[in-house]
Amino acid sequence: MKVHIQSIHFVADVKLLDFITKKIEKVNTFYDQIKSADVYLRLDKDSEKGNKVVEVKLNNTHSDIFAKEQATTFEAATDMVLDKLVAQVKKHKEKLQAKVV
Repeated sequence: MKVHIQSIHFVADVKLLDFITKKIEKVNTFYDQIKSADVYLRLDKDSEKGNKVVEVKLNNTHSDIFAKEQATTFEAATDMVLDKLVAQVKKHKEKLQAKVV
């Protein structure tokens, strides 16, 4: 799976990019039909929830899966997005298996 990461209005550190890439690639263990992932990192003005926003769009053969989270660090937001993505991927896979049976 190819992971495309875009940081909007700032330059992301190499360690952050490697961390995000490794986390997003773990989704492939649950569903191997994912072709690529588009990750968008941006800073938001809302400082109460945290100003780091991570958006991930998984492109697969049947439909796209999207998740967005906001936290105080990009690492925490990535972990929360990963939890959402895994849940969506599992649900999507179950629906596809139900159609086959």
